[in-house]
Amino acid sequence: MKSFINISLTLTSLLLASTANAANAANCLEGCPTGLNNGKTIERSIYTLKNNRYTKFADWVAYQVTPNTMSGPSRSRSWKSDPDLYSHYTLEPSDYTDAYATINTDRGHQVPLASFSNTADWRLTNLLSNITPQSSALNQGPWVRLETAVRNHVDDGNNLYVVTGPMYEYYFADLPRANENHTIPSGYFKIVMKQSGNTIKASAFIMQQSAGRRDNFCNTQVSIDEVESRTGINVLPNLTSNQAQTIESSVFGLASELGCN
Repeated sequence: MKSFINISLTLTSLLLASTANAANAANCLEGCPTGLNNGKTIERSIYTLKNNRYTKFADWVAYQVTPNTMSGPSRSRSWKSDPDLYSHYTLEPSDYTDAYATINTDRGHQVPLASFSNTADWRLTNLLSNITPQSSALNQGPWVRLETAVRNHVDDGNNLYVVTGPMYEYYFADLPRANENHTIPSGYFKIVMKQSGNTIKASAFIMQQSAGRRDNFCNTQVSIDEVESRTGINVLPNLTSNQAQTIESSVFGLASELGCN
């Protein structure tokens, strides 16, 4: 009986590992980001994220947008704490009370709800591990226009991989009602990637919380190398050194596809 139980547990562990690896492969291109070890990595059907137990926000999220994941019906925003994180490693809905009125921030999705509105697991985008206090001008301005540009290119029949996350380069604000220690990002990065055969094209962007609502996201393009040097993240860890030098040092790789001429 003991041998049977051990075999059963082993098979269960292998199945769980296989499921996690499948989600990882679907969400990440050339491996999920590495380089920060301040919390838990969570694999989900529509995204993978690395939570930071100190800031209370995800250091990065990785996901793949396809024609099948988006263009679903209008979905609600019902905020919940992440059930896979200890309560003292994440925020709760009440922590955002009065945030818009006092520091002019929205609950900003890192993985956008609209990109997964046609999936069964769209509610996972509303977990607070995927949310940060994002300046309303940024969230409703250049940031959402970049996310829309991603969906527009996907709508033309393309699959795009995205890695996005916060940056902490200066003090921005504190949530007025939060009862946990936290650090609000000073800005954000987003890296959009497209694979065609063995070729990867990418565009990276860095936007500050001080961005204006009418700012052009195209003017914020940088190299992946710059994102990595400013965040400590290795975005594409499975690339060879030669591949990394070519892909990560370039700028404007997907500029035209995202409407930046």
